Amino acid sequence: MIQKSLFILLVVGILAGCSYKQYPTQVVQTKIVHDTVFVRLPPIPIVPPSTTNPIDSLLYDAHTAGTPNFNLRKPNYVIIHHTAQDSCGQTFYTFNLVRTKVSAHYVICRDGTVHQLLNDYLRAWHAGISKWGNNTDINSCSVGIELDNNGKEPFSGQQINALITLLDTLKKNYGIPASNFIGHSDIAPRRKDDPSIFFPWKVLAQKGFGLWQDSITPSLQVDSNFKHLDALRIIGYDTHDSTAAIIAFKRHFLQDESSKTLNEWDIKTLYNLYKKYL
Repeated sequence: MIQKSLFILLVVGILAGCSYKQYPTQVVQTKIVHDTVFVRLPPIPIVPPSTTNPIDSLLYDAHTAGTPNFNLRKPNYVIIHHTAQDSCGQTFYTFNLVRTKVSAHYVICRDGTVHQLLNDYLRAWHAGISKWGNNTDINSCSVGIELDNNGKEPFSGQQINALITLLDTLKKNYGIPASNFIGHSDIAPRRKDDPSIFFPWKVLAQKGFGLWQDSITPSLQVDSNFKHLDALRIIGYDTHDSTAAIIAFKRHFLQDESSKTLNEWDIKTLYNLYKKYL
């Protein structure tokens, strides 16, 4: 009983410290002032071995001890999505349904209002089955941002301006490298197409969020031994499905998804970007 009480108290302490905004089914849309919450918990007390009811108790032993030296996860990526829905209210409703098993840290509405759904230090369920480089658990190291957009229309100026402000805060708070601001379709090319060809990646790159190619000229010479799939893999794409990787690359950097192959101009663009990621 003592062990169970201590466990409950520890869980309550964690939940109390990790404050975040959780929207009920009836959504109240309130503009969130971004803040950073640091959680500091006391050391785990030494607990004697469990001798009764081990099924629903933590299995402590005689060598169990605590330490004050820990912190919560530090996000190192930002993944940008579009909601593929018709309003922020619809998105909040979807995120509030347990059966959907989907969430994000932030939602930015068309008018530029930013809503924070989870504290940055918590793990949202936004990336799903995904891969970037050798990382196959993107949810555990990223912040997910959803833009209210159905995927078939341009993003509003207010929305992009609000996004840039938010990205600047995240970059400063966590030291996120410029190359680690990417899209959902980049990390899940076989499943996802967000944030669509309408998303202004070039504008973001000019602000330091994501990389972008230099101006490509006809005189650019590509090394004769250049292998485009190797280059895509070095950038971060999962090339097990090479066609999906090519389409995702073109969607992001060429804002074109009409072709499943790389032409000469596309290869020059890829070659220029590949050298930036080395």
